[in-house]
Amino acid sequence: MTPPSYLIGITGGSGSGKTTFLERLRGHFPESCITVISQDNYYRPKEEQMLDPDGVPNYDLPHAIDHQGLLVDVRHLMSGREVVRTEYTFNNARATPRPVVMKPAPILLIEGLFVFHDPGLLDLIDLKLYLHAKENLKVIRRIRRDQEERNYELEDVLYRYEKHVIPTFEEYIKPYREKADMVINNNKGFDQGLQVVVGFLEHRLQNIPPSSA
Repeated sequence: MTPPSYLIGITGGSGSGKTTFLERLRGHFPESCITVISQDNYYRPKEEQMLDPDGVPNYDLPHAIDHQGLLVDVRHLMSGREVVRTEYTFNNARATPRPVVMKPAPILLIEGLFVFHDPGLLDLIDLKLYLHAKENLKVIRRIRRDQEERNYELEDVLYRYEKHVIPTFEEYIKPYREKADMVINNNKGFDQGLQVVVGFLEHRLQNIPPSSA
């Protein structure tokens, strides 16, 4: 019998380095061993987003995410079923959404701001990782990402960071640190933390019967 998938949740403030850490971690293993689930692909449509006092959609709230849809897909993957999801492109007119195919694997990595928010999903996560970085570093990374990947104007990025990102971090994201099994500091780099996680997963995979990996 194939053993159940081992689910790892990775969270942290916007710009803390979650996606980069995940990509580096995934690069240490064959594709058949690890599947990545990005919570970004579970954002609700723009018309369902809550508006701030200025009428600007706030994507930095737990409500912005379809938590139930995410939970269903995670359960499907853990039970051995393939999942197909349409990529979310953050209303970037220059980007063309693609189908995202997620296959069952011994290790499942789920990354996002609110992966520890839903109690049902939190109960399924075996290893909880929290990426930490100083505020000044996070805002620089956020500006770079939103301009390059999401085609946001600088004024828009700064507005969202002040009005949406910082309040959400203080109310929701920062408290997740207390739920984490491991906090990884990413002010100057996360190489040491990455090596620890890689070593742990290598050991785990070595103890899975060959027919199951």
